[in-house]
Amino acid sequence: MTVSLSKLLARTAIFAGILSLTACSTAGEQASANPTEPTLSNKEKAVAVISSIETGDPKAISYINPTQYTQHNLAVGDGLAGFGEVMQALPKGSAKANVKRAFQDSDYVFLHTEYNFFGPKVGFDVFRFEEGLIVEHWDNLAPLASTPNPSGRTQLDGATELTDLDKTQQNKELVADFLDTILINGDMAKINQFIDNDESAYIQHNTMVADGLNGLGKALEELAKAGMPMNYRKNHKILGEGNFVLAISEGIFMNEEVAFYDLFRVDNGKIVEHWDAIETIPPRNEWKNDNGKFGF
Repeated sequence: MTVSLSKLLARTAIFAGILSLTACSTAGEQASANPTEPTLSNKEKAVAVISSIETGDPKAISYINPTQYTQHNLAVGDGLAGFGEVMQALPKGSAKANVKRAFQDSDYVFLHTEYNFFGPKVGFDVFRFEEGLIVEHWDNLAPLASTPNPSGRTQLDGATELTDLDKTQQNKELVADFLDTILINGDMAKINQFIDNDESAYIQHNTMVADGLNGLGKALEELAKAGMPMNYRKNHKILGEGNFVLAISEGIFMNEEVAFYDLFRVDNGKIVEHWDAIETIPPRNEWKNDNGKFGF
């Protein structure tokens, strides 16, 4: 990405804004600083915060509670100060943040984003809001693959249209059942309760897996043969809006402790599309905060 003076100045403004906000005595003071401004939804605020990593818009920082911001990215210090330190450490002109999908579930907003953040990445961010301000953040980042998967798909392409808002709870329950029955307990005999057999019935965006149940089965079999089976141990959170559901889990992958973030698209009571990001959980002595990777 080409460095421009305006972006450098904007990033400096963001950091300055972070430092000034940490001095605010209450979230209410910040939220009411300009009462004439149009009210944004929590989803719009979350998108603005992530986009500001690239655009340098200092106003986005005002959507974060300056005195109560809990960070679950274990590579980042707690609070706004930790966020500011990371922004300062980014190589100048390198930042990129393009939100592809945004959803809201009660006080939570979850985003699916293409990043250049210390290198090209794909990521999921989850924000929790209180009284219109962000008070907590989780994420999962994975390298952005340079080539498509065996079915010619990328980690970020695919459906984006939000539908079936009246089926949100039903779709969340379906995904929760899928996590428990298939991914945690391994009862593959029940797979057709969740995914149909036709190759075209299940679109896959994982970098190593082809479409359809055959593609999924082949990938899992190869991992098992290599002595590195994928093991989901516990699901921590299910978030959803309409036909999109995000499952946040922990387990073992490539013989390492990881966090699994799986985004599913549901249609007519079946899972029809899947995106993910798998991130290794660092050892405890490397954590920059004490909040843990999950803590929902």
